[in-house]
Amino acid sequence: MSDVLASSELMDRIYRRQRHVYDLTRKYYLLGRDRMILRLAPPAGSRVLEIGCGTARNLIVAARAYPGVQFFGIDISTEMLETARRLVEREGLSHDIRLARADATAFDPALLFGVPSFSRIFVSYSLSMMPGWEAVLERALRWLAPGGELHVVDFGGQERLPAWFRAGLRTWLRLFHVTPRDELEQELTLIGLRSGALTAVERPFRGYAQYAVCRRLHA
Repeated sequence: MSDVLASSELMDRIYRRQRHVYDLTRKYYLLGRDRMILRLAPPAGSRVLEIGCGTARNLIVAARAYPGVQFFGIDISTEMLETARRLVEREGLSHDIRLARADATAFDPALLFGVPSFSRIFVSYSLSMMPGWEAVLERALRWLAPGGELHVVDFGGQERLPAWFRAGLRTWLRLFHVTPRDELEQELTLIGLRSGALTAVERPFRGYAQYAVCRRLHA
C-alpha cells in the first residue's frame, strides 16, 4: 500500500465520526487559528489556498473576512471533504470556496483548479498529522506567487508551560496520530531560503502554539 493511500485511509478512519463534532471540540485547543486568518490580509482579487482544509471552517471564516478573494482548499480525507462541501454550500459560499481531494506533498493547482499560483497559502494544525511534512512545505512554496506568504500555525514546544502539561498534551496528541513539528522553524527557514523566501516564527500562548510566516521575495 502506498504512503498516500495509507494516509488517506487513516484520515478517513479518524474523521469518519469525528468530523461531525470536529469544529465544536477543536475550538478549545487549536489556538491561534483566527489570529492567523486576521493576519493573512490577502490582496483584493487574489487567490488563497488552505492545505489540509478539513471541514472548511477556516476557509469559511476567511471568506467572510475577505470578500472578493478566491479561496481554495485541499484535503486527503474524503470524509472531511464531504462535510466541508456541505458546510460551504450551507453558508452560501460555493462560488467563493473551491475544494479538491489531493496529496499535500504532490498537488498541482493547475490540474486541481485551473490556477497557476496563490498569493497566500496557509496550513492550520494539519502539518503535525502529515507524513512527509517537509515536502508539504516545499510544495507550498513552489506554488506561492512572488511576494506571497505561507502561514503555518500548529502545536509548539510548550517551552514556557509546566513540564507535566507538555508531557500530558503530547501523550494525548499521539492518540490522534498528531506529532508536533519541533523542527518547523529550522526546516522552514532552510526550505524558504532555497525558494527565495524569508521566515519569521512566533510562539504564542507561552509556546503552546507556533506561528510561522514565510514571505517569498518579489521577482
